[in-house]
Amino acid sequence: MAETSFDLIVIGAGPGGYVAAIRGAQLGLKVAIVEREHMGGICLNWGCIPTKAMLRSSEVFHLMHRAKEFGLKADGIGYDLDAVVKRSRGVAAQLSGGIGHLMKKNKIPTFMGTATITGKGKVSVKGEKETTNLTAKHIVLATGARARELPGLEADGDLVWTYKTALTPPRMPKKLLVIGSGAIGIEFASFYNTLGADTTVVEVMDRVLPVEDAEISAFAKKQFTKQGMKIMEKSMVKKLDRAKGKVTVHIETGGKTVTQEFDTVISAVGIVGNVENLGLEALGVKIDRTHVVTDEYCRTGVDGLYAIGDIAGAPWLAHKASHEGVMVAELIAGGKPHPVKPESIAGCTYCHPQVASVGYTEAKAKELGYDIKVGRFPFIGNGKAIALGEPEGMVKTVFDAKTGELLGAHMIGAEVTELIQGYVVGRQLETTEEDLMNTVFPHPTLSEMMHESVLDAYDRVIHM
Repeated sequence: MAETSFDLIVIGAGPGGYVAAIRGAQLGLKVAIVEREHMGGICLNWGCIPTKAMLRSSEVFHLMHRAKEFGLKADGIGYDLDAVVKRSRGVAAQLSGGIGHLMKKNKIPTFMGTATITGKGKVSVKGEKETTNLTAKHIVLATGARARELPGLEADGDLVWTYKTALTPPRMPKKLLVIGSGAIGIEFASFYNTLGADTTVVEVMDRVLPVEDAEISAFAKKQFTKQGMKIMEKSMVKKLDRAKGKVTVHIETGGKTVTQEFDTVISAVGIVGNVENLGLEALGVKIDRTHVVTDEYCRTGVDGLYAIGDIAGAPWLAHKASHEGVMVAELIAGGKPHPVKPESIAGCTYCHPQVASVGYTEAKAKELGYDIKVGRFPFIGNGKAIALGEPEGMVKTVFDAKTGELLGAHMIGAEVTELIQGYVVGRQLETTEEDLMNTVFPHPTLSEMMHESVLDAYDRVIHM
């Protein structure tokens, strides 16, 4: 009979859960992990990874149309949507299988089924054939989140899609409406628009990508519009009238309601934490708007119970969940880890052009009372960007004028989701503007713009 007593039970095998389990095992804890659906969670199976695979296909398709610019010839350019989806699903399956291998390598028993916490240190796992009762001194909740559905705007898998249907589409949309311009919405808008869908994005806030710096949002809107997207800001979808093959959408915008017809609607209006049926209420766990309330160390206030990742609230990012998983495992093993600081976690959006940021926006830094210096550098001034044929973009940095602390960095353009980590490391090491100015950046690289943006904040920019 399988062992049922552990030091640590992790509920959920997404990027937070499986990382917590591995780190716990590395530290000598006897760990078990419970997963109800698929190893790797939403991120590997229905989120981060398959969307990037699909976006890569659309990026290559876009570049094929630009072949002449690069002295190349490409005739009869087209795409096979089923093949694009098949590649995406294959990438996800490969990585999901890899998580199972990592569990075996680290000798972590996996229990497939639905978990319920039946009492302090007790977890019941209902599998397909039987129910297994497990015990542990420590339990980590890593159950993630799912797409939020608004009344009247519910997905049906035919005319109205969530991210899951958008990743395995039954057809190519001709006229597409995307509700919400956060990372998920704008990535799908970018993918389908690039493949030829007539795409409209509706955003309730006053700008697209509303969590980003206002200057970056404005630049993004300009680029999306140039690509043929229609952007409706300060607008709200009030009603959907569904008929065969079409949806009549009632949109409140500019003080009036307009109607438009679409054949496909993608709803990307946020997420809801998976807190139901876990037995949390009986334990006295505090839940606020579908998310478990925790302290900076992911402790729930109930002895021995922790919550990490999307279930524990914003920012809803896989890398935040993974880092919290490591922190909690080290805490349980008797270590003294540093808490995860949300403002030091980078956000990345893989639309075209890419968007990435870390730290405070210019507006937030001012709101917090900082006296700031701001630097900017455009892609058009960078040799590598021009050589790549990617001259549209910018790097923006925000510094504390008194101390030289890097308060925030904001980017839009080619490969900025890779570049941003340079500033993330800088913030982690408490780098000042002087450190960044004295760093030698290789040439020719896009990263030189990071240097020039810092120089610009202090009126020392060279190539502009």
